Amino acid sequence: MDGLREKYIAAIAAAQDESALEETRLAAVGKKGEVSLKLRELGKMTPEERQVAGPALNALKEELNSALTARKAALADTALDERLRTEWLDVTLPARDQRRGTIHPISQVTEEVTAIFADMGFGVA
Repeated sequence: MDGLREKYIAAIAAAQDESALEETRLAAVGKKGEVSLKLRELGKMTPEERQVAGPALNALKEELNSALTARKAALADTALDERLRTEWLDVTLPARDQRRGTIHPISQVTEEVTAIFADMGFGVA
């Protein structure tokens, strides 16, 4: 079990992105991962072997899950730092002007027709 531990801890530490980390997680503690397969084999062991192997496998699984969580958080922090470094906003720049709205086409035509009739001498009530 120490071999599994060292193998997967090294793979977790070497993961450069979240997809590689997910592949490592699936290979280690996924449904068909090595640790999960070892846990399934506990039923075939004698009770004495089970008492020794069970807690060791569960501890290994917990350790790998905590290492995966820590590495995922570290990768997320790195990605956020990179994003903040490349995407920045200069708050000292002047703001963009607000776009002004326009008069509705029907209201515009009504105003033009009213102006035409007013020029001809009619009044608006």
